Amino acid sequence: QVQLVEAGGGLVQAGGSLRLSCADSGLTFSTYGMGWFRQAPGKEREFVAAITWSGGNEYYADSVKGRFTISRDNAKNTVYLQMNGLKSEDTAVYYCAAALTGLARRDFEYDYWGQGTQVTVSS
Repeated sequence: QVQLVEAGGGLVQAGGSLRLSCADSGLTFSTYGMGWFRQAPGKEREFVAAITWSGGNEYYADSVKGRFTISRDNAKNTVYLQMNGLKSEDTAVYYCAAALTGLARRDFEYDYWGQGTQVTVSS
């Protein structure tokens, strides 16, 4: 049974930082591309960042480029999202997901999803 478990969310002031993590159990983790998505209240889920199985390529939404960094540690079956310079508009539930297809940017390309972790940025 595949499980993706996010952690690291919380309340932070604007301009602050958070580091999200997503630990996998049940996947052959190193063969999956990993991604982060987010969903704010009343809005559709949106892509944030993705990374290939090797960690050699990354892709970011324009809204987070230069502020967020995705990384992974295949030895720990974990993907991270370092979020710096947080803004109130970054407030959302953040989800990690796994895609067998690799560097995926659209949610329908992902095969497995975590339960989400809340990030709240106060202004």
